[in-house]
Amino acid sequence: MKRPRLFAAAMAVPLFGALSAVAVPVASAQPALSGPATEFTVLAKDVQSIAGAQQAIRAAGGTVLETNTAVGLIRASAPATGFTERVTANRAVYGSAKAQAVGSLPKNGKKTKHDNAEKEGRGAAAKTAAAAPVGMDPLDDQLWGLKSVRSDLSRTKQPGSKQVKVGVIDTGIDGTHPDIAPNFDLADSRNFTRDIPTDPNGVELDGPCEFRGCVDPANHDDGGHGTHVAGTIAAAANGFGVSGVAPNVTLVNIRAGQDSGFFFLQPTVDALTYAGDAGIDVVNMSFYTDPWLYNCTANPADSPAEQAEQRTIIEATQRALNYAHRKGVTMVVALGNEHTDLGAPKPDTTSPDYPANSTHPRQIDNSTCLNLPTEGNHTIGVGSFGPSQKKADYSNYGLEQISVSAPGGFFRDGFGTPWFRTVQNEILSTYPKNVGVADGNIDADGNITPAGVALGVQKATAADGRVGYYQWLQGTSMATPHAAGVSALIVSQYGKKSHGEFGLDPDKVQRVLEGTAAKIACPVPRTVEYLNEGRTADFTATCEGDPSFNGFYGHGAVDAYAAVTRGSQYLK
Repeated sequence: MKRPRLFAAAMAVPLFGALSAVAVPVASAQPALSGPATEFTVLAKDVQSIAGAQQAIRAAGGTVLETNTAVGLIRASAPATGFTERVTANRAVYGSAKAQAVGSLPKNGKKTKHDNAEKEGRGAAAKTAAAAPVGMDPLDDQLWGLKSVRSDLSRTKQPGSKQVKVGVIDTGIDGTHPDIAPNFDLADSRNFTRDIPTDPNGVELDGPCEFRGCVDPANHDDGGHGTHVAGTIAAAANGFGVSGVAPNVTLVNIRAGQDSGFFFLQPTVDALTYAGDAGIDVVNMSFYTDPWLYNCTANPADSPAEQAEQRTIIEATQRALNYAHRKGVTMVVALGNEHTDLGAPKPDTTSPDYPANSTHPRQIDNSTCLNLPTEGNHTIGVGSFGPSQKKADYSNYGLEQISVSAPGGFFRDGFGTPWFRTVQNEILSTYPKNVGVADGNIDADGNITPAGVALGVQKATAADGRVGYYQWLQGTSMATPHAAGVSALIVSQYGKKSHGEFGLDPDKVQRVLEGTAAKIACPVPRTVEYLNEGRTADFTATCEGDPSFNGFYGHGAVDAYAAVTRGSQYLK
C-alpha cells in the first residue's frame, strides 16, 4: 500500500457537528470593499455549515454563483479587495481564495510548464512503421506500451466491460474521433468549465469562444491532452487506428481544464464529486493542482493570503477525494514530471505560476506541503518508464508516494542505439483534428503538413471514409492512463452488482493492481545519472527499496494479463 503522509491523513479527519452560522463579532471596522468584480472560491467549515457560509458571503458583499454541496465549496463573485477578510471572519467559513488556475497542460504550441517533458521529441525524425500484427489494430505495432502492460494478451480473456466507466478529468475528449466514438458516453459526459477569453487582468486565457454561450460541448477537446489520455485507456479495437489497454470499457469526459490548459479549483472539485455521484468506476487525473506546485499550510515565504489560499485548496481537494472514494471511485494520478523525490522535495522556484509574474522561491517542508492530487487521500500514484524500462528522466519518484509504474515514454531512452532521441520512444495515441490544425500539423484539407510529418503525426482512413489522427507524447500523464486502463479491466473482471450498481471497491482495485504488477528491482548501481542523455546533474536519482517495492517502480509495472488472470488472490 502507498505510504501515506501523516499530514494527509490528518487532513482527512471528518469534521463532526454543525457549526453556528452566526458571524463572529469583530472589534474593529471591516475592511472596505473595492475593485472590480472577481470570482472567489469559498469553502464552508463543513457540509453542515453550507447555508451559513452562503449567508456569510452575502453579508460580506458577495453573490453566491454555484455551490458544490458534496464538499461545501462555493463559487462567489465579490469586489476584489476586502471580501476575503470579511467572509473568513465567519465561523461557518473554512477559507476563501480568489479563483486561480489549477494545473496547466500543452495548448496549441504555446509553451507551458509541461511542454518540455511531454513534447520533447517534437522535431525528431520518425521511423517507418512495420506491418500490423494479427489481432491488433493497424497502428498497434507501434504501441510498445500496450505490449509492455500485456494488453494484447489480457484482451483475449477480458477486453473490458461496457458497464465499467472510466472518467477522464482533463482538457476534454474528442468524442467524434473514430477510435474514441465507439466507447464514448456522451450522455454521462460533463464539461465543468466555461471558456474565459481573458482573465481579470486582461491576459488571454482561452481566446475567443468557439461555441455559442462560451461553453464547449461535452465531446470536444481544444487541448489534445485529454484525448491522448483517453485513447491509451480505451481506444476501440475496431480494426482501425490504435486500440487502448481496455478496448471495451466506456469513456466519460469529466472536463475540468480550460482550453488554455489551466484548471480552476471549483471545476476540479466538481469533476471529482460528479464522478462519485455518476457511478464512475475509475478516474484518470493526469494533472496537478497549482498555481502552487506544492500547497503548503504556512510557508514563511508566502503571504498570509497565499497561505490561506493553499489551506483552502488542500482542504477542498481532500474532501473531494474522500467523497469520490466513499462513492466507489478508483483514482489514478500522475506522479509528476519534475524529476523529484516527492519524499524529499527540492526548493520550489515555479510557484505561484498564475497570475503572471507572481513566482517567488520557497523552501518546501515535506510534512506540511502537498503536491495535489498526487499526495492526496486514496490516490494511486503512477511513475513513468521508457521502452528499456529505465525510469524516465523527467519522472518523479520516491518511496513515499509511488504506487506503481507504467509506460510513459522516454524520448532519450536507448542511448548508444538507433532509437536514442526518436519519437517512437514516446506514446502514440489519439489526436483531435482541430488541435492538429491549430498546431499547424494538419492542414485545412486534413492532410498532414511537413511539420506534422517531422513530428511523426499519423493519419488513418477507414474504408467508409472516417479519418483519425495520432500524435506522440511522453510524461507521467501518459503512464497514468495505462494504469487506469488496467484498473478498468480489474473492475470488469472482478466487479459485482451491489444495490443495483456494478462496481468494485477502490481499495480492492488497488490491491489487485499493485499485487499483480511485474516486480522490477532497482538498477545497479542504484544512483542513475542522465548525463549521457544530455541532462544536467539535478536529474540524477537514487532508487531506494527492494524488488517488492522501491522508489522508481513502486510495486512494479502494471500488468493487465496478470491482473485479469491472477488478481482474485488479492481479493480474499
